[in-house]
Amino acid sequence: MTRPAVDPVTTHGAAADSTSRSEQEWVFLIRRVAQGDQQALATFYDATSTLVYGLAMRMLGNTATAEEVTLDVYTQVWRQAASYNQERGTPSVWLFVLTRSRALDRWRSATQEQKRLAALEVAESPPPISTPEESSMVTERRRLVQTAFATLVPEQRRVLELAYFSGLSHYDIAAQLGLPLGTVKTRLRIGMAKLRELLQPLADAL
Repeated sequence: MTRPAVDPVTTHGAAADSTSRSEQEWVFLIRRVAQGDQQALATFYDATSTLVYGLAMRMLGNTATAEEVTLDVYTQVWRQAASYNQERGTPSVWLFVLTRSRALDRWRSATQEQKRLAALEVAESPPPISTPEESSMVTERRRLVQTAFATLVPEQRRVLELAYFSGLSHYDIAAQLGLPLGTVKTRLRIGMAKLRELLQPLADAL
């Protein structure tokens, strides 16, 4: 039995119409989100999160980080839905811009954390000392690291130690401490933010 011929022009037009309808539906959902409708946010998330996650994953190449970026994007959607302007772009374009911005923020943050960790490693494992100046520098680095860690509350210090000195993943830390994964991530972020500020002189000297 001969299959009916498919008109590529008609097929393309139908796909375009479908995409246009989806964008229009998303505009309506964004407007409802702007009015504080949480169900609209959930519906919008279900309809578009695959696009957001896919872009974040392509940019960052890390599943956990891409998931975090996706959550960041929809948190921003909830907060800034009222500022969405349809004349400046479709909802998918808006989401693209938000995702790219959040992914770049994560990438920059990870880069800065690597610098801080490098500073910690240098302080904990100093090279052979051959001059009084080098000895003084190492001593100062150790003092900065110790002072920075001392300012953290025990809960933050514990998760940082497990993550960066014991090499445990966020999931492993949550399991070991009996904490929700979100709590572990929050403590890590707050702890690293404090260390970032306190260890800036040490990182700049490297």
